[in-house]
Amino acid sequence: MASLNRVFLMGNLTRDPELRYTPSGTAVCEFGLAVNRTYTTRDGEKREDTCFVDITVWQRRGVVVSEYFKKGDPIFVEGRLKYDSWDSPDGRRSKLSVTATNFEFIGRGGSGGQGGGRARSGADQGAPARDSRQAPAARRSRQEPDEPSEEGFDVSDDEIPF
Repeated sequence: MASLNRVFLMGNLTRDPELRYTPSGTAVCEFGLAVNRTYTTRDGEKREDTCFVDITVWQRRGVVVSEYFKKGDPIFVEGRLKYDSWDSPDGRRSKLSVTATNFEFIGRGGSGGQGGGRARSGADQGAPARDSRQAPAARRSRQEPDEPSEEGFDVSDDEIPF
């Protein structure tokens, strides 16, 4: 049976990224992400629900996150779910987190940042939303090496099933 473990999240950092190194020298960056959802109840009352997710980013991508992001910044994260369980004095504990494999800079909505609060794509992927002085190596580190191009796809909006 086939399996798929892939997650896409967009939200704001709940704390500054914490960069550490393993004994072998591999960089690991951890931060929290808040993902908001607004909905209306049957009574017409607007409510907001927030999901808090722990994110781990490894190697060069983790270094880039720690350099260019801080608490409150928006980010788009792509990764996989990771389940951890352990014994504690209170009994068996468990936690579901995300190991990020890729991320994107997104603009700050309404705060004067570039991008207008949307994920950036296409030609403007090369420059970050917050700092146009980002090193070329940092820009390359967040792109997949064998990412397929969008050339050759001619699909109208009427053909998309959702």
